[in-house]
Amino acid sequence: MKKVDFENGTVTKNILQTALPLLAAQVISLLYSVVDRIYIGRIEGYGTQALGAIGLCFPVIILIGGFTNMFGLGGAPLFSIELGKNDRKKASDVVNTAFRLEVVTGTILMIICEVFAPQILSMFGASIEELHFAIPYIRIYLAGTIFMMVSTGMNPYINAQGYAVIGMGSVVVGAVSNIILDPIFIFTLNLGVNGAAAATVIAQFLSMLFVFQFLFGNKNEFKIRWSIPFSLPCAKEIMSLGLSPFIMQCTNSMVTVACNSVLLKTGGVLYVSVMTIVSSVRQILDTPILAVTEGASATISYNYGAGRPKKVRNAILLTAVAAILYTCVMWILIETFPLLFVKIFSDDAALQQLALRPLHLYFFAFVFQAFQYSGQTAFKALKKKKQAIFFSLFRKVIMVIPLTYLLPYTFQMGTDGVFMAEPVSNVIGGLACFFTMVVTVFPELKKMERKESIT
Repeated sequence: MKKVDFENGTVTKNILQTALPLLAAQVISLLYSVVDRIYIGRIEGYGTQALGAIGLCFPVIILIGGFTNMFGLGGAPLFSIELGKNDRKKASDVVNTAFRLEVVTGTILMIICEVFAPQILSMFGASIEELHFAIPYIRIYLAGTIFMMVSTGMNPYINAQGYAVIGMGSVVVGAVSNIILDPIFIFTLNLGVNGAAAATVIAQFLSMLFVFQFLFGNKNEFKIRWSIPFSLPCAKEIMSLGLSPFIMQCTNSMVTVACNSVLLKTGGVLYVSVMTIVSSVRQILDTPILAVTEGASATISYNYGAGRPKKVRNAILLTAVAAILYTCVMWILIETFPLLFVKIFSDDAALQQLALRPLHLYFFAFVFQAFQYSGQTAFKALKKKKQAIFFSLFRKVIMVIPLTYLLPYTFQMGTDGVFMAEPVSNVIGGLACFFTMVVTVFPELKKMERKESIT
């Protein structure tokens, strides 16, 4: 297994070596998560209705992802910083504690959500008709909660050790399994929506087995050992830093609930299907940015722990430039060929035409998302917990959710207002996050450089 050499490699090389396998993994993972929607939207007779019903399950799925990221993305920077300091014991404590947090939390979430699924979905605005599709789907999906949390949540620790290709492999196993099983379960076995959920659970289980092979294997220096006790101080550090990605996920869940609620009142159930399509397109376009920022995070954290401020600054700037260039290109494509993106998820001509304007509105200021991701990545990678948490809350809770209600009702924009909330928050929130990072982080790095030159 070839490792990324964070100790001696250049910043660009380290980011590319980590980001490229992550990008491949993210793309495959994207297929993993959206392939259900692609097939469900094409079920004869009720595909459009089922697509809207599944969209109402997103807040639950996003919430589980929030806890997964709290322990995964929250602990990985700590792990990388300890590696940079060459504190192997502390690094081992972090990874072992994170594993236990994923398993215990996954069990609790699965039980609670299984028991209260009807009440939760009704609270999110699901009608009796939609509950007919949504409840069986979410209950089957929830059976794989632990599988998903362990396989996804422990992947950042594999990548942080430099085994990005191994991390990619775990995603490939799950995604390929899901892509193969979905049409068999949905169409061949005629299980419909329930078949999509069952295929996902099986795929998540196989992905977890692949991750287990590495985590418990002898080739892994930081393998999971039951003899290592649970570390409460490590758990507090992981959860403290992990609050930022957790809040980002949870606020995404809150935004989904708010959007669906307002759309049901201002446009009807068909607009919930439109939002499902728009959110799915957003997931596609976000994938490469996530790969680059997560690839850069390990490099930033390791060099920060090793006391190399120049490499940290270069990694942050390289991440920002790559994210800005990418979002510019994607904005041009989506503005020029919007129907191409919509057709991925539905062959309903009426739904396709209805989705075009919301798509244009939603992605109007997509390029400013690059500033948000770049700033958040730097804060998280450098253990700037307060800033990371604040800007997670600022864009979604302070801006998007209020705008989702204000624009449609107070400013009489109707359904357009729901889709306009995102670009407005992108501009204000993205710029605020990035420039706060520049004026707080860069002076600290400059100070580190001066100390380094004196010694």
